[in-house]
Amino acid sequence: MTKQAVFEKIDISLIRVLHTVITECSVSRAAIRLQSSQPAVSAQLKRLRELTDDPLLVRCGQAMAPTDVALSLLEPASIILHNAQAMFGHKNSVREFDLATTSLTFRIAATDYLDPFFLPELTLHLKRLAPNLRIECVPLSADLDYRRSLARGEVDLVIGNWLEPSDELHLGRLMSDEVVCLVSEDHPAARLPREGKRAWSVDQYLAAEHVSPPALHPGGIGIIDEHLAMQGLRRNVVVRNPHFAQLPYMVAGSLLVLTTGRRFCDRYAQQLKVKIIRCPVSFPTMNYYQLWHDLTHHSAASRWLREQVREVVRNLQHVRPPWRAETLPVVRAP
Repeated sequence: MTKQAVFEKIDISLIRVLHTVITECSVSRAAIRLQSSQPAVSAQLKRLRELTDDPLLVRCGQAMAPTDVALSLLEPASIILHNAQAMFGHKNSVREFDLATTSLTFRIAATDYLDPFFLPELTLHLKRLAPNLRIECVPLSADLDYRRSLARGEVDLVIGNWLEPSDELHLGRLMSDEVVCLVSEDHPAARLPREGKRAWSVDQYLAAEHVSPPALHPGGIGIIDEHLAMQGLRRNVVVRNPHFAQLPYMVAGSLLVLTTGRRFCDRYAQQLKVKIIRCPVSFPTMNYYQLWHDLTHHSAASRWLREQVREVVRNLQHVRPPWRAETLPVVRAP
C-alpha cells in the first residue's frame, strides 16, 4: 500500500482511537472513555495495526504496554486532535460542553502541598456542577514528566509550586503563601520564647533533623533546598516521604522539622500537638500555579476547569476542617 493510500484511510475518529488506546493502555478503558463498545475499538485498533505495521500495544505481565512506535505517535496524534478542535470546534464548543450531561474525564496532576482540603474540595465542587464528570487525580512526582504528559494530552492540568515554572506552558497564578516551620510542641525551637531565650538561629535550623517530600523532578532537590543551596546553605534532611499529608503526624511525635507553607501548617496546628514558628532563614513567598499546554488553551471544557480551580482556591480559607470545634491559638516564635 502506498503512503498516499494509507493517508486516505485515516480520519479524525481513527486518530482519536489511536490516542485513547495508547493513553489508556487498555481497549476496554478506551471504549468507556470513547463511549464506544469494546468490539468496535478492537476493530479500529486492528486497522491501526495494519496501517502502522506495528502491534502498538503488547502484553507486559498482567497489563498492556505501548510499543516505541505507539509512543512516537502519541504527541503527533494529540496535536492533530487539538488542532482539529481549534479549527472546527470553537463555534460549538461552549454549547457542546453541557455541565448537566457531560461525561468528560479531567486528569489533574497535583501536589497536596497547597492545602490538604484542596483536592477534596475541588472534586466535590466539580461534581456538584457536573454530576457525570469523571475526575482522575495524578500524583505530581518525579516519576511524572508533566511537560510531556501535558503535550501528549495525558493530563489536562498541572497544579503545584515551583521557583521558576516552565516558560513553555501557559501559567495561571493561584495563590501565594509564607514559608514557615512546623514543629512539635516539645521541640526546643517551640520552647525558646517561653524560656526567654533568643529566637532559633540559622545554624540551629540547619542542624535540626528535617522531614521533606522528594523533589518533583528527577535529579532535583526540591524548592526549599534549592533556595538554601542558592545561599550556600544545606539543612539536615533525615526523612523523605512522598505522602505530604503524613508529615505533620511525624512532626507531632518527634523532633523533626517541616518547612512549608503556612496555610498547610494552619490546618494541622488546630488538630495536632504542633506549633508554627518563623523560619530563621529568609525564604521568598511560595507561589502556587496551574499549568496547561497550548493544545488545551482554547478548549471550552479546559477553560471551565481552570476557572473552577481558581474559584476553589479563592474559597479555601473559608473551608472548615471537620475536626475543628473551635479555633485554637497558634504560638509563633518571634
